[in-house]
Amino acid sequence: MRVQVLQHVPFEDIGSMADWCAERGAKLSYTRFFQADAQLPKVADCDLIIVMGGPMSVNDEAALPWLIAEKAFLREAMDAGVAVLGVCLGAQLIASALGASVYPNAEAEIGWFPVWRTDGLAGDCFAFPEHIELLHWHGETFALPTGATLLASSQACRHQAFQLGRRVIGLQCHPEMTPAIVAELLAECAAELQPGTWVQTPEQLAATPATYVPGNALIARLLDYLVGDRAAL
Repeated sequence: MRVQVLQHVPFEDIGSMADWCAERGAKLSYTRFFQADAQLPKVADCDLIIVMGGPMSVNDEAALPWLIAEKAFLREAMDAGVAVLGVCLGAQLIASALGASVYPNAEAEIGWFPVWRTDGLAGDCFAFPEHIELLHWHGETFALPTGATLLASSQACRHQAFQLGRRVIGLQCHPEMTPAIVAELLAECAAELQPGTWVQTPEQLAATPATYVPGNALIARLLDYLVGDRAAL
């Protein structure tokens, strides 16, 4: 199975998803947009695309023109039926690529907060947990793309997870987080920790190792769902 990671900053890698890839013998490739020689592959060479987070906005196309190419690549991949997972900025990029707006959330949401599954989901949707505590680190949110199903919400941000068809899922939250990545986020993005209703302290954000386990299990199950029978490729 060929997994392509779209990475926007050095300190937001795929976290616990690396274990999932290793366990399945996946061939892992990267497009690192923070490097001058970053190149996108051919869509036909991808079985799964993982779109990661970053502190920039999807609306920063004038300053970051590679966003235009990235969105076009994602549109092509989704049209071709490639499995696509977007995390935080990645979910916003999927939404933007599909014509939905991305805009400031009412408040920044940075910390470990509960997420609840949407009531009455159809049986063909991914089975998001009824309730799970996950890490959040974002100041923007997005409108749901046309045809998307809302999977989950938090108190601070309604659009936490959505699904489009069988092969596309966007997550505003961060189930993939590890203590090492949170430590890097605290080092690189500490200025974002301005006092607010939904902003925790560095000590709260670091959490205990056990805090990460449910999210890591969730992201592994979600990846299995997205790739389906392609997991054996």
